[in-house]
This record gives sequence, C-alpha cells and structure tokens, in this order.
Amino acid sequence: MIKDALTQLAVTINTVGKDNETIDPGDANSKLTSILNAVIGSLGIVAVIVIVIGGILYMTSSGDAGKVKKAKDTILYGIIGLVICALAYAIVNFVISNLN
Repeated sequence: MIKDALTQLAVTINTVGKDNETIDPGDANSKLTSILNAVIGSLGIVAVIVIVIGGILYMTSSGDAGKVKKAKDTILYGIIGLVICALAYAIVNFVISNLN
C-alpha cells in the first residue's frame, strides 16, 4: 500500500507537464529519493547554520547567564535537528531501497 502510494507520487511528480509517457517505477523511486534527499540535505544545512549561530551567541555572551543559556539551547536544538536529519536520511533511503 505504501509502496504503491510512493510510486504513484513519484510518477505524478515525474509526469507533470508531459503527455502520458510510460514511467518505469524504479526511475520514479529514484527521482523521489533524490527529491527527498535534497530536502533533508537542505534541512541539515539549516541545522548546521543554527549550530554556528549558537556558537557565535555563546562567544558574544560576555558571561551573561541568560545569554549563555540561550546560546547553549540554540546549539542543543541545532544538534538535535542535525541528528533528526541524519536519521530521516537513513530511514528514507532504507525504506525506498527495500520497496523494490
């Protein structure tokens, strides 16, 4: 059921603006994987940027306890986001590779 839904989604994405071409489901899964990996990669880049911003906030906190806590929380949330992106990447690739 999920395999059919993902394949249909990939076929729909692939055929937008084309005249009823026949699509290989493997090719459709490959394109879907590429799209999802690009989205997850973009979110990973955002997570790294958040970690860098947290580091800058930490360096410029001047020992103020409130600013230090905010900076540490920002770094922590960035790391959590990066871990979630890595897990999402692994899960997406595992699931789509096992659909075939």
